[in-house]
Amino acid sequence: MPVSIVLSDLTWSPADGRPLFSNLDIAFGAERAGLVGRNGVGKTTLLRLIAGEFCPQSGRVTVNGRLAWLRQRVQQQADEAVADLFGARDALALLRRAERGEATTNELTSADWTLEARIAAALARVGLDVPAETPLATLSGGQSTRAGLASLVFAEPDFVLLDEPTNNLDREGRRAMIDLLAGWRSGAIVVSHDRELLERMDAIVELTSLGVTRYGGNWSHYRELKAHQLAAAERDLADAEKRLAETKRNAQAAAERQARKTSAGRKHGAGGGTPRILLGARKNRSEATGGVMARLAERRNDEARDDVTSARQRVETLQSLTVALPSTGLPAGRAVLTLDALTAGYAPERPVLRDLSFSIVGPERIVVTGPNGSGKTTLLQVIAGELRPWSGSVVVKVSFAMFDQRARLLDPSRTIRDNFLKLNPQADETACRAALARFMFRADAALQTVSTLSGGQLLRAALACVLGVSPPSLLILDEPTNHLDIHSTEAIEAGLRAYDGALLVVSHDEAFLQAIGISRRIALTALRSRRMSA
Repeated sequence: MPVSIVLSDLTWSPADGRPLFSNLDIAFGAERAGLVGRNGVGKTTLLRLIAGEFCPQSGRVTVNGRLAWLRQRVQQQADEAVADLFGARDALALLRRAERGEATTNELTSADWTLEARIAAALARVGLDVPAETPLATLSGGQSTRAGLASLVFAEPDFVLLDEPTNNLDREGRRAMIDLLAGWRSGAIVVSHDRELLERMDAIVELTSLGVTRYGGNWSHYRELKAHQLAAAERDLADAEKRLAETKRNAQAAAERQARKTSAGRKHGAGGGTPRILLGARKNRSEATGGVMARLAERRNDEARDDVTSARQRVETLQSLTVALPSTGLPAGRAVLTLDALTAGYAPERPVLRDLSFSIVGPERIVVTGPNGSGKTTLLQVIAGELRPWSGSVVVKVSFAMFDQRARLLDPSRTIRDNFLKLNPQADETACRAALARFMFRADAALQTVSTLSGGQLLRAALACVLGVSPPSLLILDEPTNHLDIHSTEAIEAGLRAYDGALLVVSHDEAFLQAIGISRRIALTALRSRRMSA
């Protein structure tokens, strides 16, 4: 039987009872399918249903073939090593005993002598060169992601489920991931916002609050079709609004004609000459006719309103988020940040950063690049005051805010609204709601508890709380697009293009960096740091 994944009439709701999927029907074959959709729409939940971690409340999930799943974060125990991802700890321990001459005859006959070479080949395929015994705790986030991906390749499944696979990967790792999927001949369902990766897909499957839609072709083809759909939806909305206005005018005109006719009948009856019984019959017919016409006008008005509501919903589903930020007023010559001979790290004998110096003046836009493990996040933590340098100095001379991928500035037990008011005590309820609405947290959406938000919703909420009223003069962003859906990423890009403060960004997303107008690059390498001008 050909490999396939079929979702039939699938319905599922979280604990709050709000339906996430209703009567969902979609099938996947031996293809590379990009699963896209806005944050919170249920992409990861859909993968969990396919993997059997969740049971649908109705409908069916049918999987023909062996599945393997790479989650957003590689789960690890304190003593877990790379070998454990491959299920090879015991088999490798046997090989080590054999090398020392400690293995029994029976053990030697069962030993897999090619195992270590095959694991190394799988790791090399994703650009990772570490021994299989390497503890996962010593790897960076990107290296852990690569190791998890290598274990999937090693298992040779019929289907791989990849949940944001390029998150945390450096440029080399992203390239390895893209090349791997480009040559993948089995089935793959890829939840991703990485536009470069989505260009390698055979199909784009979009999940929205209205259901699921398949688009043949890659990301560029999907975007072209969506642009046509948005234009058509906007025309339909304009037509529906025109029909509603016309229906209201016709109803008003009919009511006025009926009123004039009724008034004329009353005047004629008042003049005498018409039997009273005939006047009563005419009055009853007039009232009945008026009632029928009123009910007909009301029905047509309701239908026209429903058409407008439906058309507006389609437009809102297709439109991207828009963000407008207030000015920071940062002058062009103002000193923003100065680092002088900075050395820092976590263990004195192994500095992550050594003798690093640079400065930011005015609204410069700087990206910090480098391979996984080169100290990019460490640098941001030192600048933000979360990690003390061992030597050298760091001076931040303006107001700033730092956004990490987990949005730690937000209290997870509070609602988005309450977090906003806590961080912006000068704002009233109207200013709060207006700021949150600019980031798509309207009405009850602003009352969601932070702990219930998806990764992308979490970053949007953090940005809304810090940028909504009075933005700081320096924004420090650590992989800001990692958990954002593409619509939100493009909106944040537009907002940051209009932002007139300084930017210090860690990101491997070249499309994002080009969109926000990066003007200078600082490249870090493992165990040493150097300054490079773009």
